[in-house]
Amino acid sequence: MTLSPVARIAAFLVALIAVAGLAIQVTVSLEKTGAVPAALWSMLRFFTIIGNGVTALVLLGAALGLRWPSRPAVLGGVTLIMGLIGVVYATLLRNTEHLVGHAQIANYLMHYAMPAAIAPFWLLLVPKGGLTRIDPLNWALLPLAYFPYALVRAHLDGKYPYPFINVAQLGWAHVLTTAAIITMAFLLTGLAMVWLDRMLGRSRKAKAPVEAAAMASEA
Repeated sequence: MTLSPVARIAAFLVALIAVAGLAIQVTVSLEKTGAVPAALWSMLRFFTIIGNGVTALVLLGAALGLRWPSRPAVLGGVTLIMGLIGVVYATLLRNTEHLVGHAQIANYLMHYAMPAAIAPFWLLLVPKGGLTRIDPLNWALLPLAYFPYALVRAHLDGKYPYPFINVAQLGWAHVLTTAAIITMAFLLTGLAMVWLDRMLGRSRKAKAPVEAAAMASEA
């Protein structure tokens, strides 16, 4: 299954937001590190970068008509991941830093513009009715894998990407509780997406015969 031509164009345009944010962030990190490998390694500390990168690749693949990235389950997954990035930033991180210049632009594109753009794309242009209850568990694999990855990196170099997972300051109990709450919210939101997907799928299937009959009568 591939997307409609309109959906493929929209996927490309949404992907450009993530690509622009990532490209600008590379220049910001390059100014700090002085070398491309070091800049990329520094950026990959953050789930925002990983999530935007994965989402950009999926959307570009869907725009090119590739089958796997065009699957509703895959597009639903990156939509929820971008929602996670936007909500966590707005609720837990927005007031923890003061960004200016290019850093502020990159931050806006990846934390605000991408979540805001991909949500209506998924809602309006991705085929509905094919999601299952197991999909949210698959979608959670990336953030669940990121959590130990971020902690291992922080243990090795002492740099925590986000204050709410700073074990050194908050302790394991606080960090694990926060992670559990975020995970549960992610899964519940995923189940809500599955429910909405099924409702919209049934609604569109019900409308299809009526629209076909109307077109036939007009002909």
